[in-house]
Amino acid sequence: MKNAIMLGSLNSASMPTGLNDLIGTLSLDEPIRRRSKSQQRPGKEQSYSNTSSSILNQSILGQSLSKSFNKSLNGSISAKGSKTPGRSSNGNNRKTPSKGIAKSPSRSKTPTWGDRFIPNRSATDFDLANFLVTKNDEDEENESNSQNQRDRKVMSDNLFGGDLSNRRVMQFGQKAPTSLGANNMRMIYDSGRTPSLKSKATTRVIPSMPEKILDAPDIMDDYYLNLVDWGKNNILAVALRNAVYLWNEATGNITQLMELTGAEDYVTSVSWIQEGQILAVANTTGQVQLWDCNQIKQVRTMWSHTSRVASMAWNMFVLSSGSRIGAIHHHDVRAANYLVAESNHHTQEVCGLKWSTDGSYLASGSNDNLLHIWPRCASDMHADATPIHTFNAHQAAVKALAWCPWQSGVLASGGGTADRHIRFWNVRTGTNMSSIDTKSQVCSLTWSTEYKEIVSGHGYSNHEINVWKFPSLEKIAELIGHSQRVLTLCLSPDGQVVLSAGADETIRLWQVFPKDQKKKTATSTTTKPASSALVAHFR
Repeated sequence: MKNAIMLGSLNSASMPTGLNDLIGTLSLDEPIRRRSKSQQRPGKEQSYSNTSSSILNQSILGQSLSKSFNKSLNGSISAKGSKTPGRSSNGNNRKTPSKGIAKSPSRSKTPTWGDRFIPNRSATDFDLANFLVTKNDEDEENESNSQNQRDRKVMSDNLFGGDLSNRRVMQFGQKAPTSLGANNMRMIYDSGRTPSLKSKATTRVIPSMPEKILDAPDIMDDYYLNLVDWGKNNILAVALRNAVYLWNEATGNITQLMELTGAEDYVTSVSWIQEGQILAVANTTGQVQLWDCNQIKQVRTMWSHTSRVASMAWNMFVLSSGSRIGAIHHHDVRAANYLVAESNHHTQEVCGLKWSTDGSYLASGSNDNLLHIWPRCASDMHADATPIHTFNAHQAAVKALAWCPWQSGVLASGGGTADRHIRFWNVRTGTNMSSIDTKSQVCSLTWSTEYKEIVSGHGYSNHEINVWKFPSLEKIAELIGHSQRVLTLCLSPDGQVVLSAGADETIRLWQVFPKDQKKKTATSTTTKPASSALVAHFR
């Protein structure tokens, strides 16, 4: 028959071995032949000759099969939806071979795909694959005719259920997953699990924005001064050039406490007594005033210094103050003769003074780059006349001082622009525990009372606030907001809020150390105002 496939007319005995193997593979009504051992491993010369003749015969056979297969397809079009051709031109019925080959028992089960994609023999249409591989240029030219294209589309839909141009020679058992390209970068990983509401976060989230911002016009941009203090009574004292203002955090009320009358005078330091409503205010003349903030009344004036007083610290009823010439004076505010002791070991301005939480040690930092540790006098609450330790590791002025509230005898100190280090000291042994280079001027330090962390305020050049874990000194947060250096840091009485006063004339409140809800207790009976503005003004 002219339209019959020409496999039957070829004499396999008269053909080379390679061509016999190819005919045996393409004959769908016969089992696949396996080579004998002698045929599987021929010599080099025999292998090369068989390969070249096989390639040539495969090309001739492919063209013959393509022409005969195309004629068979053009001779008859089956009914719509049928998978086999209809009657041939001579009236005889002849069924085309079924798609694919019979599955061998060992390949009846398709393995699931893993990290590789291997063609699945049972999912491949060998009739269609043979046609797509052996299609020649003459067929592509015939397809350019519009009528031929329409006829071929109808034939493809009926025989193969779709356009042949979209069919693949090799098929996979399962579709490969879509790769993450440029259009899928929004989702990198999704665990597919819904987080449990009962699960507790292992790390807290520190807000990057302040809770409140207060306007502090005319605050002095002086590294050595200490112009802000937050008392145990939850009232903030702020010195704005020649005046002192009080801000009640609970009610939001702002009150002017005092104002200096001298044209060149300005407030250099403020400090709350540990318990009570007494505020110490120092100025450029060396005068130290005590004010009763309940009655808004000055109760005492102490003259002992001859130059400005940049730092003060309380130990019960003893007020220690440091002057510009390096002198430290201790005042017993109960006594008529208030000056009870003094020390003169610093040679330049004393800009940092802090008593330890238990009142056993006084730390003093100065512009002479020295840090002194003074023991408390055995007979009274003031410091001894001679320091027990002198640390000279800092290469700039030492203003930032903070005693650890939960580890006795541990002191943190920060150096100025030429030093930039935070150093941790064990004052009981006189050793340096650790240090870290912050890359910026260290202006202020404050410890957390709830977490084992410390907060540092910086000046040139980053003007940032950093939160560090202790003792690992891992930075866990950077709070950016001030456009100029952070002059002073304070911790709220409940230990949750860190206050920062900047040279940009703003005071910012950061919710850094939230307490556990189970441990929270009411610290005040007063009620906060219903509406709290983001920006409040001292004036």
